[in-house]
Amino acid sequence: MGRAYQNRKVSMAKTSDTKAKVYSKYGREIYVCAKSGGVDPDGNLALRGLIERAKKDQVPTHVIEKAIDKAKGGGGEDFAPARYEGYGPGGCMVIIDCLTDNPNRTFGDVRQCFTKTKCKIGTQGTVSHMFDHAAILAFKNNDEDTVLEALLTADVDVTDIESDAGKITVFTPQADYFKAKQALTDSLGELDFEVDEIQFLPRSVTAINDDDLILFEKFLDMLNDLDDVQNVYHDAEF
Repeated sequence: MGRAYQNRKVSMAKTSDTKAKVYSKYGREIYVCAKSGGVDPDGNLALRGLIERAKKDQVPTHVIEKAIDKAKGGGGEDFAPARYEGYGPGGCMVIIDCLTDNPNRTFGDVRQCFTKTKCKIGTQGTVSHMFDHAAILAFKNNDEDTVLEALLTADVDVTDIESDAGKITVFTPQADYFKAKQALTDSLGELDFEVDEIQFLPRSVTAINDDDLILFEKFLDMLNDLDDVQNVYHDAEF
């Protein structure tokens, strides 16, 4: 699997040109996570991890608190996840994750990004079978054996583990995310995770040429302009 995972994900929240977009996307995701799993980060590990990522991306505390307070109220927008798949410029495979309160609008907007860059949107499952849905946890540590023992003792399915320059990166199936994180903190104490995410990692790569790269960048820019888009995953290699 390897460190190449870092180049396979384009986080719309993190690559946006304006802070307002970053805040909006994190606020929406925190709201949905708190509303569905509970507003207490101690009892909602997904929310706790999301808050930690938001803080690392310099999202102000008041934005985070506002989203949680909104979830406490029980009202507000009814956002739901939506996932779209297809083939981008150069035939690369693309998965787009959204949070939307209007699926018809979001589908139309995403489809337009495909058609305007001469790409093809597919149905569910078109390309996702060529990706692994993996949890990735990276933190400072240099004792790979101890980390691996802690995970295996907790019956975590470790698909890969890397140790490089004092940092360990653990890859597990998405279903083992919470179990892996709990096992690590139980064994090693509180950790400052440099990476704490669930991603789609491609099993192979698709090389795209310079002409396709121009279209690919346009494609990503168009997606980035859509408020509903949260993350884009791809197998493109430049």
